[in-house]
Amino acid sequence: MGWQSRTRTLQVFDTELSADTVEWCPLPQWSHVLACGTYQLQKGDDKQTAEDSTAPSRIGRLYLFHCNPQPSFIPPLTETQRIDTPAILDLKWCHVPISERPLLGMATASGEIQLYKLMEPQQGTCGLECELRAELGPDRLALSLDWSTGRGESSDVRVVSSDSAGSLTVLSLGEASLTALCQWKAHDFEAWISAFSYWDTQIVYSGGDDCKLKGWDLRMAPSSPTFTSKRHTMGVCSIHSNPHREHILATGSYDENVLLWDGRNMKQPLSETAVGGGVWRLKWHPSQEHLLLAACMHNDFHILHCQKAMEGQDAPCPVLASYILHNSLAYGADWSRLPLSNSMPPSPQEPPQTSIGLTQSAGHLRIQYESPTASFDTSLEDDLGQYIPDHTCLLPEKSPVPDPFTSPDRDAQSLSCLMATCSFYDHMMHVWRWDWSPEKEKMPSEPTPSS
Repeated sequence: MGWQSRTRTLQVFDTELSADTVEWCPLPQWSHVLACGTYQLQKGDDKQTAEDSTAPSRIGRLYLFHCNPQPSFIPPLTETQRIDTPAILDLKWCHVPISERPLLGMATASGEIQLYKLMEPQQGTCGLECELRAELGPDRLALSLDWSTGRGESSDVRVVSSDSAGSLTVLSLGEASLTALCQWKAHDFEAWISAFSYWDTQIVYSGGDDCKLKGWDLRMAPSSPTFTSKRHTMGVCSIHSNPHREHILATGSYDENVLLWDGRNMKQPLSETAVGGGVWRLKWHPSQEHLLLAACMHNDFHILHCQKAMEGQDAPCPVLASYILHNSLAYGADWSRLPLSNSMPPSPQEPPQTSIGLTQSAGHLRIQYESPTASFDTSLEDDLGQYIPDHTCLLPEKSPVPDPFTSPDRDAQSLSCLMATCSFYDHMMHVWRWDWSPEKEKMPSEPTPSS
């Protein structure tokens, strides 16, 4: 049986400042709420002398939207709030309500973790109010955060954050406080990403610009990692624990590869998938355990099917769909939990349904990666002018592709998902949907009746 995959743009929003993170609220009552964070580096006046000049300032803006994806030609998003903030590096909603309200965590360039509570005034429009904040330390940027609540566990709510000094900080959320429990030096350079194991929240993972992926057991002295992997060949910038399958972990790197791991054996990954761009964010689907959304910086956004890899078959994960309409670095990406109807009007921005990938270039290929903090550039080129990594290749084949469902009645199933993605220099956020359905068999044409 063949399957049909289709992506359709529903709305494009100009965030004015460079957009780098988007997050749908995971709580059912508020799943229509979308947050987007931005990051803008403001350089000093070129006419200033070295003595007078100040360090570049990093500003940001937090956007809040209400989404109504019902079938119509009206754009589904309505902006409900914007808040000027320090530059935002990461946003994550807590997976459980806190004091019966959604709570949004924000990692900022001022070195703070800020928590915003979603409120509903009498007029019915949601708005965010800053509730708590905690400083990670001087002269550092908070680069990422993750909540310990990925599987809906509401006891002992904690946050882990990584920063530009290479440190990790674990914070505990109390009734009226956000308190640092421990902080330690984890990486030699920027610690780009930190994440909990959602199945054992005493386990924390981290990735840094030292090309290392590490594990930490909070019950032990954090100065010693439980493992250190150098399987990625460039900076590790994305980690996500699968909330549906125990021990499964996805990691991404500037080396343009997505690796899947079994947490019980971190010596060798389950699979390696080349996606043609540095992997800044990875997100497992809210309910389909085999689907993984990847933001691939210079090579757009892709949905990977990971079932065979999770079953131990050492093979790249096939790409089910690609969204290619952003014109800048693909950074922020998230799945919505909003239910969608099966009928939507076609979008004028609908991309052609073809397989998208890197092709072998006849000339020399050079890619320059600028970090979102503008603190360094990474050139994928060695001293001899050779492209690094040297696997310039096609993306995993999109056809034939497996179906993403695990129930026996596969013929009757289809899937429709709503996504939000954002890109950096063109400061754009897109809301789009992906429809995945079995192809209808073509009926033989009826003979024309003779006159």
